Amino acid sequence: MTLDERDRYALVMGANEWDLPRDEATVRLVDRYGGLLHALARKLCRGPEEAEDLVQEVFLNAYRGWDGFEGRSDPASWLWTIAARACQRMHRPRSGEPKLLETLDESLFTRDELGALPESGLDAAERSELVERLRAAVADLPQDHRMALVLRDVVGLSVAQTATALGVAQGTVKSRLHRARIALRAELESGLPQVALEPARYDRAVCIDLLEAKQDALDRGVPFPVGDEVVCERCRAVFATFDLTCDLVRDMGREELPREVRQRLLERVQTAG
Repeated sequence: MTLDERDRYALVMGANEWDLPRDEATVRLVDRYGGLLHALARKLCRGPEEAEDLVQEVFLNAYRGWDGFEGRSDPASWLWTIAARACQRMHRPRSGEPKLLETLDESLFTRDELGALPESGLDAAERSELVERLRAAVADLPQDHRMALVLRDVVGLSVAQTATALGVAQGTVKSRLHRARIALRAELESGLPQVALEPARYDRAVCIDLLEAKQDALDRGVPFPVGDEVVCERCRAVFATFDLTCDLVRDMGREELPREVRQRLLERVQTAG
């Protein structure tokens, strides 16, 4: 099950596991979502102490606001909305931070060679090296793009839920997501073997339409609706690197909440009560 499917399952079955006093509910929130939130905070913050401060602020706000939470709602979306707003308060755009990322590297359609996945796949060492590349690239994204990417592609919120958490329109979320993925894909490609490819089969406008369809499928979490027989070799190579990028980014959130951090967090919550 994904991040919040257990919550939805409980609601459908008529057993609302979140109808709890705030002390019990907060412990359950920490145990269910604390590891992911801590892992993401480490990527969004400038150091481990700041990351722990962010995690504490999120769960303290959840604790204090629990009585206003409607149990029939999705606790994951509610918690990540708190997290997004806390992160935005802590991290204003840095001086000199770029306002926009590139929408597309048009050389994808003209270069003789592109970085492509080897037919044999990646071994553990190669995969680890690419993960480190992407960690650094995520940290370099503008804050608003990074938050959209984290909430959609790491946490697994829908575009609509991400828009609600960030307080922006769904179209804005998609624009930030698409630019962030393109930037990360380019970084990943730079670490792959360069392979000679045939020129694009179609006009540039068709390739861009296919790329937009690919991004839309990633937004909705569904398979790409266009068959391989329609997509040329060059676009298939590009789309494969998009898929790998999203897989590696998603893996970044799979960490346990350290025991000592959990203990300090719950002690802070109990003190606040």
